[in-house]
Amino acid sequence: MTAGSSEVTRRTAPAPIIPEGRVAFGIQLPVQSQSTIYVDGWEASAGAVELAAVARQADESGFFYVAVCDHTVIPRRLADAMSTTWYDTTATLGWLAGVTTRVRLLSHVFIAALRHPLRTAKEMATLDVLSGGRLVVGVGAGHVSEEFDIAGVDFSRRGALLDEAIDGIAAGLSEEFPTLPGPRWPASDLGVSPRPLQVPRPPIWVGGSSPAALRRAAGRGEGWLPQTPKRSQMAELVPRLLELREDLRPGEPIAIGALAGPLHVGKADWELPRGTRAGSPEELAEELAGWVELGVSHVQLRFPSRTAAETCDQMAAFGETVAPLVPSAVTTGPTR
Repeated sequence: MTAGSSEVTRRTAPAPIIPEGRVAFGIQLPVQSQSTIYVDGWEASAGAVELAAVARQADESGFFYVAVCDHTVIPRRLADAMSTTWYDTTATLGWLAGVTTRVRLLSHVFIAALRHPLRTAKEMATLDVLSGGRLVVGVGAGHVSEEFDIAGVDFSRRGALLDEAIDGIAAGLSEEFPTLPGPRWPASDLGVSPRPLQVPRPPIWVGGSSPAALRRAAGRGEGWLPQTPKRSQMAELVPRLLELREDLRPGEPIAIGALAGPLHVGKADWELPRGTRAGSPEELAEELAGWVELGVSHVQLRFPSRTAAETCDQMAAFGETVAPLVPSAVTTGPTR
């Protein structure tokens, strides 16, 4: 960490939102991002109705969070793989705040180096107010160089800029008149309101699985959002994260995430996408228990489906039959 640069982040760190020793479940929402890596066929013609249905099902089924991705533009060279459909993060989260009541709202992940930290703090504080204190600020470095080009940001410096952005966002969420030392975004005597409902501020979870991202999460975040590591890799990364945490923020807990991969509750009557784990509630609970044993505290799930209704049915089945069987599974409302 830059000397002294993360003092505000550390000083204003909120209490854990997931109880120690527990595991919570979340879902990356369909429709709003349509990368070919994970999109289901029905999403291409879906919109607000289907998105709201899945978010409300997350509310009803006790999911801990719903997550929304972030990309501004997709260059033609990547469009075939990534598609160009990526709903705006803050606009979508603001809308979701009005159609849900309990589930937390996560930006997974917001490319913070593309925006002024006080602009981001303003947007995130507003989201926290409108959602009744349910926001989780997920941030990451980004990987599409053209997005940085159009924003006038040096792509090669995105790591250092993300560090500065995290500290600035934390300051803006913690203080009405924050001081940002720079070097890219210096600011002082500039008021930012509304103030978030969560005190001292909403939690910041840091995305990425590189050594730099791991260190950033350990030093600047209240949570970690790994990108794509397998369980065998996580067995190495989690101890390293905890070691870095003890070095950089001794004694402070950190919410450790995992991506469980696609699941299907029960036996499917159609050909599931390759890599989908299908089984009884007991079998799926045993599968998820393996993540818990690694020290994971929040697990992101995905349910391949043919319709939005089928996604909702799978989420309901998971909440009713699988989650209760996972050791230390928890659902939690907003923290004030």
